[in-house]
Amino acid sequence: MAEFLGTFWLVFGGCGAAVLAAGFPEVGIGFVGVAFAFGLTVLTMAYAIGHISGCHLNPAVSIGLLVGKRFPAADLIPYIVSQVLGAILAAGVLYLIASGKAGFDLSGGLASNGYAEHSPGGYSMLAGLVAEFVLTMMFLVIILGATDSRAPAGFAPIAIGLGLTLIHLIGIPVTNVSVNPARSTGPAVFVGGWALSQLWLFWVAPIAGAICGGIVYPLMAGKSPE
Repeated sequence: MAEFLGTFWLVFGGCGAAVLAAGFPEVGIGFVGVAFAFGLTVLTMAYAIGHISGCHLNPAVSIGLLVGKRFPAADLIPYIVSQVLGAILAAGVLYLIASGKAGFDLSGGLASNGYAEHSPGGYSMLAGLVAEFVLTMMFLVIILGATDSRAPAGFAPIAIGLGLTLIHLIGIPVTNVSVNPARSTGPAVFVGGWALSQLWLFWVAPIAGAICGGIVYPLMAGKSPE
């Protein structure tokens, strides 16, 4: 339940900021505001539910933590199902709100992730693949490092939330930034068409990047002292 609610908040807060608040002429929040919206959703939920469930709002993160030996394999599928369902519900609620404005059109993407003609900056599929891989790998390194028993206690949500903000500042022009298969799946279910056809990249690249991060951090950090 915690992961369902947490992922709902991530998608509703982050994508909602992009769909509802970013486009206002002169006073819209723009890329910077959207980046902070995603970061703040993770930061606030990490403090709200981190002590309950670990606050995994992302299938790629759960897989990366499994590889990094921070998460039990038995919990992986229930977590991923909860994350995806929470993201779909959030996208549905956002669609309901956004469609209350005259002239709203799903062709705008509902903050879906995309490449080529559906990339905000027109970046290619390869560029999107590399960006999502690298950004997710670094996200896992941040998460594993910030939650290491040797790290300063109590600051992990801040580091992780700001890390996600930075990731969005870098990657919004490339793919609208996923680094999270559930976040990509929610809007894509409602947009359909191109969003569903390109969804594979936003599962494959983040999961591959997370696996790499889950391998790299333990090799770099070594064993924590007892």
